[in-house]
Amino acid sequence: MRRQQPVRPPLRPDYKILLTPRNRRRRSLPRVRWPWFGLGLVLPLVFVSFTLSGHTERQSAPVVAMAVAGPASLDSPRVQLRLPLPEVENTAGEIAANPAAEPAYEWTIIEVRRGDSLATLMERHGVPARDWLALSQLPRHGGQFNRLHPGDTLRIVLDDEGRLQAVYRPINEQNSLLVERVDTGLQAEVVHYELERRTYHASGEIRSSLFIAGREAGLSDNLTMELANIFAWDVDFAMDIRQGDTFTLIYEAFYRDGERVRTGNVLAAEFNNRGRHLRAVRFTDAEGNTDYYTPEGKSVRRAFLRTPVDFTRISSRFNPNRRHPILNQIRAHRGVDYAAPRGTPIKAAGDGRVIHRGPRGGYGNTIIIEHAGRYTTLYAHMDGFARSVRQGSRVRQGQTIGYVGDTGLATAPHLHYEFRVDGVHKDPLKVALPSADPLPSRYRDEFRITAEPLLAQLDVVQRTRVADQQTP
Repeated sequence: MRRQQPVRPPLRPDYKILLTPRNRRRRSLPRVRWPWFGLGLVLPLVFVSFTLSGHTERQSAPVVAMAVAGPASLDSPRVQLRLPLPEVENTAGEIAANPAAEPAYEWTIIEVRRGDSLATLMERHGVPARDWLALSQLPRHGGQFNRLHPGDTLRIVLDDEGRLQAVYRPINEQNSLLVERVDTGLQAEVVHYELERRTYHASGEIRSSLFIAGREAGLSDNLTMELANIFAWDVDFAMDIRQGDTFTLIYEAFYRDGERVRTGNVLAAEFNNRGRHLRAVRFTDAEGNTDYYTPEGKSVRRAFLRTPVDFTRISSRFNPNRRHPILNQIRAHRGVDYAAPRGTPIKAAGDGRVIHRGPRGGYGNTIIIEHAGRYTTLYAHMDGFARSVRQGSRVRQGQTIGYVGDTGLATAPHLHYEFRVDGVHKDPLKVALPSADPLPSRYRDEFRITAEPLLAQLDVVQRTRVADQQTP
């Protein structure tokens, strides 16, 4: 019986016949076809090699891809941008150095208005929806465009057909986000700037107020406030300053591409108040602790704040024979009343432990803090307490413990503040406050190296100011 051969399915004409070992037949091309076959293999290889060689010669500088989103259209116009970049943070967190300070584009600057989103902002400037959607979906960086606030600025570049080619968004004073169009879509890079540090000096004389004198000397309000905070333990800037008091300070400022981005810290300062000459130098030790010290290395801080609240005026002073405004009888006033708007934060005068928190008769809502065993401070008539402050908890100097109110026997919002030493009431405005710890001896030599040139600069600025005043 003859064995029946299996029937193969018909093959598509563009498939080659697969010869299995069982059904292999030797077939050879006619000899006349071999030259044409070889030529057909060689010509495509030569053509591909020539094309790749030409492309390599025309290839521009390499681009580092950070994050890519959104496919690029094959028929969209491609703009070749040769862009040396500043230092760029890559996905591994390393820094790649690039020489230029900022991309050289012709930017269109747009500002975020109240109520703007990325969609409304881009549509207002004619950016296609597919472009700003790709922008918002950038891996790791899309959130920078989804969190826009009034006053923020973006810089964009559009090509002749309105397609988005580049976007530049400042993140902070040292970092910006640069997005560019590449073959695969949009590419994002974090551009890092190194800030230039410069030092300046200023001096002035108080004629009406410290802040007005600071502005006349070219200081920002923040610098003037820092100057006041440095000497706040020795000078009551609400009560002690007088016309003719002078100040001198050396401070730092930071620049990016020649433009000031912010002022820094006060490095050294001098304040002459009613014949007292006070000086302070900023110093940071090897453990990272920063404070201001006198030229002798003593801390300018005190263990207690002189005033624990930013007040409008002193409404009542320490007076053992005061007549109570509500009870209308002589009752000793063993503290100081600081009038201030309701809700003004009240700060702990020093480090310590809360030994009372809650109502206390005519004091109303009250907090009492114990400091180093000998000292206690009392804060009364509070509107409310800070959530983090509980009875028995420890607090730090300057920490907010509550808010100004008028609970208890009070006629208006104010803070009643008492200071006691070994249980005896003292006038908070006159008591001699203990100093904070001095600079450790192991840092004295390093401090002297830091302080001497700064103190010499203060001397030069002070002499120059005096000479200018004496010049007719």
